[in-house]
Amino acid sequence: MPGFDFRLRVFYEVSTRLSFTKAASRLNITQPAVSKHIQEMEHQLNVRLFSRNGNNIKLTPAGEIVHSYAAKIITAYSNLESELSQLSDISEGIIHIGASTTVAQTVLPKILALLKKNHPKINFTFVQGNTDFITQQVINETIDVAIVEGIKHNPQISYTPFLKDEIVLVTSSKTKLAKRGEIKASELYDIPLVMREAGAGTLEVILEALRAAGIAPAQLDIEIELESTIAIKQYLLYSEAASFLSVQSITNELKYQQLAIVDIEGLQILRDFQCIQLHGNTSKLISFFKRFCLSNHN
Repeated sequence: MPGFDFRLRVFYEVSTRLSFTKAASRLNITQPAVSKHIQEMEHQLNVRLFSRNGNNIKLTPAGEIVHSYAAKIITAYSNLESELSQLSDISEGIIHIGASTTVAQTVLPKILALLKKNHPKINFTFVQGNTDFITQQVINETIDVAIVEGIKHNPQISYTPFLKDEIVLVTSSKTKLAKRGEIKASELYDIPLVMREAGAGTLEVILEALRAAGIAPAQLDIEIELESTIAIKQYLLYSEAASFLSVQSITNELKYQQLAIVDIEGLQILRDFQCIQLHGNTSKLISFFKRFCLSNHN
């Protein structure tokens, strides 16, 4: 029964976290709704699932048994959906897709073109913006699925790893910095830098890596902040500045020797591009799109 399926999911979230509040946040429903589902389940099974001591809860012996079976049922159900989805012939439909700026400009254009070529009856809308904006659109349910960069994790969002990426320090191939080829991390303080705007996932990853390397971002010489990778690359071509960019975004500029990578001793910035969707917002078309991205990103 569908109602019992969801109650089982609610119970599993509460029993795993031993918190009605955390379960409500995870499932994107209210805490009273969580309590109601648990009460209905206890009534249906005719057992108490939790014992309460003030604000703390713990599983009863019956709750321990139900938790064990719930974990197995939910895993089996997820595997069932996945296998059935793979057998499905997704031939038409509409899907609302989003992507953070770097992904939108580098990885997704090819994937979207191949999707339209191979599945012409699948229609899609596409929105791009920084990671914060795209994540909010997923939460608002104006986007079904998106690919973003960044290190923030919203409890309302389900994250699936998509593609590994490296962020490198880049400058015009004509600069003195380019001719050096490698610098020490401490020398970053002496280099004028072009950075992405606040809210960009790339910026979050960069700042986190710099702090881990002992570099204070507030003391860097930020020459200008720009909103897109394309704008940054154009700026670099006519300046002495440098910037941190995804290696995915500079393949042509490296090929034609317009930009050059400057290695930083002891510093490597790696990150994951991730598929995101709202918890509970699943469909055969969303699952198909995620598999299509994984199969066609190279």
